Amino acid sequence: MPVPLHGHCAAGFEGVRRVFESHFEQGDLGACCAVWLDGEPVVDLWAGHRDLARRLPWERDTLVNVWSTTKMVAALCVLMLHDRGALSVDAPVAETWPEFAAAGKERVLVRHVLGHTAGLPVFDEPVDDLAFFDEAACCARLAAQAPRFAPGEVLAYHAETQGFLLAELVRRADGRSIGRFFREEVAEPCGVDFHMGLDDAAFARVADVATLHAKPNRPDDPTLRGLESPSGSRSAGLVNTSAWRRAELPASGGHGHARSVAQVMSTLANEGSLGGRRLLSPATVARAFEVQAEGRDQMTGRDFKMGMGFGLHCPSTPLGRNDHTLWWAGWGGSMCVVDVENRMSVAYAMNRMLGEGDLRAPLIVFAAHAAREALG
Repeated sequence: MPVPLHGHCAAGFEGVRRVFESHFEQGDLGACCAVWLDGEPVVDLWAGHRDLARRLPWERDTLVNVWSTTKMVAALCVLMLHDRGALSVDAPVAETWPEFAAAGKERVLVRHVLGHTAGLPVFDEPVDDLAFFDEAACCARLAAQAPRFAPGEVLAYHAETQGFLLAELVRRADGRSIGRFFREEVAEPCGVDFHMGLDDAAFARVADVATLHAKPNRPDDPTLRGLESPSGSRSAGLVNTSAWRRAELPASGGHGHARSVAQVMSTLANEGSLGGRRLLSPATVARAFEVQAEGRDQMTGRDFKMGMGFGLHCPSTPLGRNDHTLWWAGWGGSMCVVDVENRMSVAYAMNRMLGEGDLRAPLIVFAAHAAREALG
Protein backbone atom coordinates (compact mmCIF):
# COMPACT_ATOMS: atom_id res chain seq x y z
CA MET A 1 0.00 0.00 0.00
CA PRO A 2 1.54 3.36 -1.03
CA VAL A 3 2.61 5.67 1.77
CA PRO A 4 0.79 9.02 1.40
CA LEU A 5 2.98 12.10 0.98
CA HIS A 6 2.05 15.40 2.60
CA GLY A 7 3.11 18.99 2.07
CA HIS A 8 3.76 20.96 -1.09
CA CYS A 9 6.10 20.90 -4.07
CA ALA A 10 6.37 23.88 -6.44
CA ALA A 11 6.15 23.42 -10.19
CA GLY A 12 9.49 22.34 -11.58
CA PHE A 13 10.50 20.44 -8.45
CA GLU A 14 8.40 17.35 -9.09
CA GLY A 15 11.62 15.33 -9.43
CA VAL A 16 12.33 15.89 -5.75
CA ARG A 17 8.89 14.57 -4.88
CA ARG A 18 9.40 11.47 -7.05
CA VAL A 19 12.72 10.65 -5.39
CA PHE A 20 11.28 11.20 -1.92
CA GLU A 21 8.33 8.96 -2.72
CA SER A 22 10.65 6.23 -3.98
CA HIS A 23 12.30 5.98 -0.57
CA PHE A 24 9.01 4.83 0.92
CA GLU A 25 8.39 2.42 -1.92
CA GLN A 26 11.61 0.79 -0.71
CA GLY A 27 10.33 0.53 2.86
CA ASP A 28 11.49 3.70 4.61
CA LEU A 29 10.02 4.56 8.03
CA GLY A 30 9.50 8.34 8.35
CA ALA A 31 11.19 11.34 6.79
CA CYS A 32 10.93 14.87 5.47
CA CYS A 33 12.70 16.91 2.81
CA ALA A 34 12.73 20.60 1.97
CA VAL A 35 14.14 23.03 -0.57
CA TRP A 36 14.39 26.77 -0.04
CA LEU A 37 15.06 29.03 -3.03
CA ASP A 38 15.64 32.77 -2.79
CA GLY A 39 14.61 32.65 0.86
CA GLU A 40 11.28 30.93 0.22
CA PRO A 41 10.20 27.28 0.55
CA VAL A 42 9.57 25.56 -2.77
CA VAL A 43 9.52 21.99 -1.44
CA ASP A 44 8.22 20.92 1.96
CA LEU A 45 7.31 17.22 2.09
CA TRP A 46 6.87 14.65 4.83
CA ALA A 47 5.62 11.08 5.01
CA GLY A 48 5.68 7.85 6.96
CA HIS A 49 5.65 7.27 10.69
CA ARG A 50 7.35 8.83 13.67
CA ASP A 51 7.28 5.70 15.82
CA LEU A 52 8.93 2.31 15.34
CA ALA A 53 5.59 0.46 15.46
CA ARG A 54 4.33 2.53 12.48
CA ARG A 55 1.20 3.66 14.32
CA LEU A 56 1.82 7.40 14.64
CA PRO A 57 1.99 9.42 11.41
CA TRP A 58 4.83 11.82 10.69
CA GLU A 59 3.25 15.26 10.98
CA ARG A 60 4.21 18.65 9.59
CA ASP A 61 5.79 19.65 12.90
CA THR A 62 7.41 16.30 13.78
CA LEU A 63 10.91 16.82 15.16
CA VAL A 64 13.78 14.39 14.77
CA ASN A 65 17.39 14.28 15.92
CA VAL A 66 19.59 15.22 12.93
CA TRP A 67 22.92 14.16 14.43
CA SER A 68 25.95 15.96 12.97
CA THR A 69 23.88 18.10 10.64
CA THR A 70 23.55 20.08 13.89
CA LYS A 71 27.18 21.16 13.40
CA MET A 72 26.08 23.48 10.58
CA VAL A 73 23.80 25.36 12.97
CA ALA A 74 26.53 25.52 15.64
CA ALA A 75 28.98 26.91 13.09
CA LEU A 76 26.44 29.56 12.10
CA CYS A 77 26.28 30.71 15.73
CA VAL A 78 30.07 31.10 15.92
CA LEU A 79 30.17 32.97 12.60
CA MET A 80 27.48 35.32 13.91
CA LEU A 81 29.68 36.16 16.90
CA HIS A 82 32.64 36.69 14.58
CA ASP A 83 30.49 39.00 12.48
CA ARG A 84 29.62 41.02 15.60
CA GLY A 85 33.22 41.25 16.74
CA ALA A 86 32.57 39.21 19.89
CA LEU A 87 35.29 36.79 18.78
CA SER A 88 37.49 36.32 15.71
CA VAL A 89 37.85 33.14 13.71
CA ASP A 90 41.49 34.14 13.16
CA ALA A 91 42.27 34.55 16.85
CA PRO A 92 43.47 31.87 19.27
CA VAL A 93 40.71 30.03 21.10
CA ALA A 94 42.50 31.03 24.30
CA GLU A 95 41.81 34.70 23.59
CA THR A 96 38.15 33.97 24.34
CA TRP A 97 38.73 30.97 26.63
CA PRO A 98 42.00 31.56 28.56
CA GLU A 99 42.19 28.12 30.20
CA PHE A 100 42.32 26.53 26.76
CA ALA A 101 45.94 27.63 26.30
CA ALA A 102 47.11 24.77 28.54
CA ALA A 103 49.25 21.88 27.26
CA GLY A 104 50.53 23.64 24.15
CA LYS A 105 47.21 24.78 22.67
CA GLU A 106 47.98 28.49 22.62
CA ARG A 107 48.28 28.35 18.81
CA VAL A 108 44.92 26.66 18.21
CA LEU A 109 42.73 29.17 16.36
CA VAL A 110 38.95 29.34 16.26
CA ARG A 111 39.03 28.48 12.56
CA HIS A 112 40.99 25.32 13.38
CA VAL A 113 38.08 24.20 15.55
CA LEU A 114 35.60 25.05 12.78
CA GLY A 115 37.72 23.15 10.25
CA HIS A 116 38.39 20.06 12.41
CA THR A 117 42.14 20.72 12.50
CA ALA A 118 42.44 21.72 16.17
CA GLY A 119 44.09 18.42 17.07
CA LEU A 120 41.43 17.42 19.61
CA PRO A 121 39.35 14.83 17.73
CA VAL A 122 38.90 12.64 20.83
CA PHE A 123 39.09 12.86 24.60
CA ASP A 124 42.31 11.45 26.03
CA GLU A 125 40.13 9.18 28.13
CA PRO A 126 36.79 8.07 26.64
CA VAL A 127 33.84 9.80 28.28
CA ASP A 128 31.18 7.49 29.69
CA ASP A 129 27.44 8.04 29.33
CA LEU A 130 26.97 9.93 32.58
CA ALA A 131 30.00 12.22 32.17
CA PHE A 132 28.99 13.03 28.60
CA PHE A 133 26.07 15.12 29.86
CA ASP A 134 28.32 17.23 32.10
CA GLU A 135 29.21 19.94 29.59
CA ALA A 136 31.38 21.94 31.97
CA ALA A 137 33.47 18.90 32.88
CA CYS A 138 33.88 17.88 29.21
CA CYS A 139 35.03 21.39 28.31
CA ALA A 140 37.49 21.39 31.22
CA ARG A 141 38.93 18.08 30.02
CA LEU A 142 39.45 19.44 26.51
CA ALA A 143 41.01 22.63 27.87
CA ALA A 144 43.53 20.61 29.86
CA GLN A 145 44.61 18.05 27.27
CA ALA A 146 47.36 18.41 24.69
CA PRO A 147 46.61 18.43 20.96
CA ARG A 148 47.34 15.19 19.14
CA PHE A 149 48.38 17.00 15.98
CA ALA A 150 49.95 20.36 15.24
CA PRO A 151 47.15 22.95 15.03
CA GLY A 152 45.91 23.52 11.50
CA GLU A 153 47.94 20.70 9.94
CA VAL A 154 45.90 17.48 10.19
CA LEU A 155 42.25 16.90 9.34
CA ALA A 156 40.74 14.71 12.07
CA TYR A 157 36.98 14.91 12.40
CA HIS A 158 36.00 16.22 15.84
CA ALA A 159 32.77 14.19 15.92
CA GLU A 160 31.83 14.95 19.52
CA THR A 161 34.53 17.31 20.73
CA GLN A 162 33.72 20.09 18.27
CA GLY A 163 30.33 20.55 19.91
CA PHE A 164 31.83 21.17 23.34
CA LEU A 165 34.50 23.47 21.90
CA LEU A 166 32.06 25.61 19.92
CA ALA A 167 29.58 25.71 22.80
CA GLU A 168 32.22 26.99 25.20
CA LEU A 169 33.41 29.61 22.70
CA VAL A 170 29.84 30.91 22.44
CA ARG A 171 29.42 30.90 26.21
CA ARG A 172 32.68 32.75 26.84
CA ALA A 173 32.11 35.29 24.04
CA ASP A 174 28.42 35.95 24.62
CA GLY A 175 27.55 34.76 28.13
CA ARG A 176 24.69 32.55 26.93
CA SER A 177 24.71 28.84 26.21
CA ILE A 178 24.77 27.99 22.52
CA GLY A 179 21.22 26.63 22.70
CA ARG A 180 19.92 29.79 24.29
CA PHE A 181 21.91 32.00 21.91
CA PHE A 182 20.43 30.24 18.90
CA ARG A 183 16.93 30.31 20.32
CA GLU A 184 16.98 34.02 21.18
CA GLU A 185 18.97 35.28 18.20
CA VAL A 186 17.68 33.04 15.40
CA ALA A 187 14.89 30.58 16.20
CA GLU A 188 12.44 32.90 17.94
CA PRO A 189 12.88 36.08 15.85
CA CYS A 190 13.01 34.17 12.55
CA GLY A 191 10.43 31.47 13.29
CA VAL A 192 12.81 28.51 13.00
CA ASP A 193 11.62 25.25 14.60
CA PHE A 194 15.09 23.91 15.40
CA HIS A 195 16.43 23.25 18.89
CA MET A 196 19.71 22.55 20.63
CA GLY A 197 18.21 21.50 23.93
CA LEU A 198 14.53 20.59 23.72
CA ASP A 199 11.79 21.58 26.17
CA ASP A 200 9.84 18.69 27.64
CA ALA A 201 6.67 20.15 26.14
CA ALA A 202 7.98 19.29 22.67
CA PHE A 203 8.71 15.64 23.41
CA ALA A 204 5.28 14.54 22.17
CA ARG A 205 6.18 15.52 18.63
CA VAL A 206 9.66 13.97 18.52
CA ALA A 207 10.14 10.96 16.26
CA ASP A 208 11.69 7.81 17.64
CA VAL A 209 14.94 6.93 15.86
CA ALA A 210 15.47 3.43 14.49
CA THR A 211 19.15 2.73 15.22
CA LEU A 212 19.47 -0.92 14.15
CA HIS A 213 21.64 -0.12 11.12
CA ALA A 214 23.69 2.63 12.78
CA LYS A 215 27.37 1.83 12.27
CA PRO A 216 29.99 3.98 14.05
CA ASN A 217 33.15 4.97 12.22
CA ARG A 218 36.45 3.44 13.30
CA PRO A 219 39.36 5.91 13.29
CA ASP A 220 41.55 5.61 10.21
CA ASP A 221 44.61 6.62 12.25
CA PRO A 222 45.62 3.52 14.28
CA THR A 223 47.00 5.69 17.09
CA LEU A 224 43.45 6.92 17.74
CA ARG A 225 41.79 3.51 17.88
CA GLY A 226 40.54 2.64 21.32
CA LEU A 227 40.62 6.31 22.31
CA GLU A 228 37.64 7.43 20.27
CA SER A 229 34.50 8.39 22.08
CA PRO A 230 32.08 5.49 22.45
CA SER A 231 29.48 7.66 20.73
CA GLY A 232 28.72 5.00 18.16
CA SER A 233 27.11 2.63 20.62
CA ARG A 234 26.33 5.19 23.33
CA SER A 235 24.60 7.78 21.19
CA ALA A 236 22.54 5.24 19.31
CA GLY A 237 21.25 3.95 22.62
CA LEU A 238 20.60 7.37 24.14
CA VAL A 239 19.00 9.21 21.23
CA ASN A 240 15.46 8.23 22.22
CA THR A 241 15.88 9.24 25.87
CA SER A 242 14.70 12.40 27.57
CA ALA A 243 18.27 13.14 28.75
CA TRP A 244 19.49 13.31 25.15
CA ARG A 245 16.59 15.46 24.03
CA ARG A 246 17.04 17.97 26.85
CA ALA A 247 20.81 18.31 26.49
CA GLU A 248 22.44 21.04 24.42
CA LEU A 249 24.66 18.92 22.18
CA PRO A 250 25.73 21.12 19.25
CA ALA A 251 27.81 18.35 17.70
CA SER A 252 25.01 15.84 17.32
CA GLY A 253 21.89 16.58 19.36
CA GLY A 254 19.92 19.13 17.35
CA HIS A 255 16.22 18.45 16.86
CA GLY A 256 14.31 19.87 13.92
CA HIS A 257 12.97 18.83 10.55
CA ALA A 258 14.02 19.36 6.95
CA ARG A 259 12.04 22.58 6.72
CA SER A 260 13.79 24.21 9.67
CA VAL A 261 17.26 23.02 8.66
CA ALA A 262 16.87 24.25 5.07
CA GLN A 263 15.31 27.46 6.38
CA VAL A 264 18.08 28.40 8.80
CA MET A 265 20.87 27.38 6.43
CA SER A 266 19.28 29.42 3.64
CA THR A 267 20.90 32.31 5.53
CA LEU A 268 24.14 31.41 3.75
CA ALA A 269 22.40 31.30 0.37
CA ASN A 270 20.89 34.76 0.81
CA GLU A 271 23.88 36.95 1.65
CA GLY A 272 23.49 36.36 5.39
CA SER A 273 19.81 37.26 5.75
CA LEU A 274 16.95 35.14 7.06
CA GLY A 275 13.38 36.34 6.86
CA GLY A 276 14.44 39.96 6.49
CA ARG A 277 16.78 39.75 9.49
CA ARG A 278 20.53 39.97 8.85
CA LEU A 279 22.47 37.29 10.70
CA LEU A 280 25.76 37.53 8.80
CA SER A 281 27.44 40.02 6.53
CA PRO A 282 28.22 38.89 2.96
CA ALA A 283 31.90 39.12 3.89
CA THR A 284 31.45 36.56 6.67
CA VAL A 285 29.46 34.28 4.37
CA ALA A 286 32.42 34.40 1.98
CA ARG A 287 34.77 33.37 4.76
CA ALA A 288 32.88 30.10 5.17
CA PHE A 289 34.51 29.01 1.89
CA GLU A 290 38.08 29.51 3.07
CA VAL A 291 39.73 26.10 2.87
CA GLN A 292 40.94 24.85 6.25
CA ALA A 293 41.90 21.34 5.22
CA GLU A 294 41.79 19.04 2.22
CA GLY A 295 42.58 15.36 1.99
CA ARG A 296 42.19 12.25 4.09
CA ASP A 297 40.43 12.59 7.40
CA GLN A 298 42.23 10.65 10.13
CA MET A 299 38.99 9.73 11.88
CA THR A 300 36.80 8.47 9.04
CA GLY A 301 39.36 7.56 6.40
CA ARG A 302 37.43 9.62 3.85
CA ASP A 303 38.64 12.55 1.77
CA PHE A 304 37.10 15.93 2.55
CA LYS A 305 37.59 19.56 1.66
CA MET A 306 36.75 21.58 4.75
CA GLY A 307 35.79 25.21 4.89
CA MET A 308 35.01 27.34 7.92
CA GLY A 309 32.53 25.07 9.68
CA PHE A 310 31.21 23.32 6.57
CA GLY A 311 32.24 20.76 4.00
CA LEU A 312 33.02 22.11 0.54
CA HIS A 313 32.23 20.69 -2.89
CA CYS A 314 35.09 18.57 -4.25
CA PRO A 315 35.60 15.41 -6.35
CA SER A 316 35.46 13.14 -3.28
CA THR A 317 32.19 14.68 -2.04
CA PRO A 318 30.44 15.93 -5.20
CA LEU A 319 27.32 17.23 -3.51
CA GLY A 320 27.21 20.50 -5.41
CA ARG A 321 27.19 21.70 -9.00
CA ASN A 322 29.63 24.51 -8.33
CA ASP A 323 32.37 25.52 -5.90
CA HIS A 324 30.03 27.83 -3.99
CA THR A 325 28.49 24.90 -2.14
CA LEU A 326 28.48 24.23 1.61
CA TRP A 327 27.30 21.01 3.21
CA TRP A 328 27.37 18.60 6.08
CA ALA A 329 25.58 15.40 7.03
CA GLY A 330 24.42 13.56 10.10
CA TRP A 331 25.06 10.00 11.21
CA GLY A 332 22.54 7.66 9.66
CA GLY A 333 21.34 9.80 6.79
CA SER A 334 20.36 13.44 7.45
CA MET A 335 21.99 16.13 5.31
CA CYS A 336 21.90 19.76 4.26
CA VAL A 337 23.48 21.26 1.15
CA VAL A 338 23.61 24.99 0.47
CA ASP A 339 24.18 26.21 -3.09
CA VAL A 340 25.15 29.82 -2.48
CA GLU A 341 25.61 30.55 -6.19
CA ASN A 342 22.03 29.51 -6.94
CA ARG A 343 20.58 30.81 -3.63
CA MET A 344 19.23 27.38 -2.69
CA SER A 345 19.34 25.16 0.38
CA VAL A 346 18.25 21.51 0.48
CA ALA A 347 17.70 19.38 3.58
CA TYR A 348 16.66 15.85 4.37
CA ALA A 349 15.93 14.30 7.77
CA MET A 350 14.62 10.88 8.75
CA ASN A 351 14.24 8.50 11.66
CA ARG A 352 15.54 5.28 10.09
CA MET A 353 19.31 5.32 10.33
CA LEU A 354 21.26 3.53 7.62
CA GLY A 355 24.98 3.01 7.10
CA GLU A 356 27.51 3.03 4.29
CA GLY A 357 25.99 3.41 0.84
CA ASP A 358 22.89 5.30 1.98
CA LEU A 359 21.91 7.55 -0.92
CA ARG A 360 18.56 8.84 0.29
CA ALA A 361 19.75 12.39 1.01
CA PRO A 362 22.13 12.71 -1.97
CA LEU A 363 19.38 11.65 -4.37
CA ILE A 364 17.12 14.37 -2.95
CA VAL A 365 19.96 16.89 -3.33
CA PHE A 366 20.73 15.86 -6.92
CA ALA A 367 17.03 16.11 -7.86
CA ALA A 368 16.93 19.61 -6.39
CA HIS A 369 20.04 20.62 -8.35
CA ALA A 370 18.46 19.31 -11.57
CA ALA A 371 15.26 21.22 -10.89
CA ARG A 372 17.16 24.44 -10.20
CA GLU A 373 19.17 24.09 -13.40
CA ALA A 374 16.02 23.49 -15.43
CA LEU A 375 14.58 26.75 -14.13
CA GLY A 376 17.48 28.58 -15.73
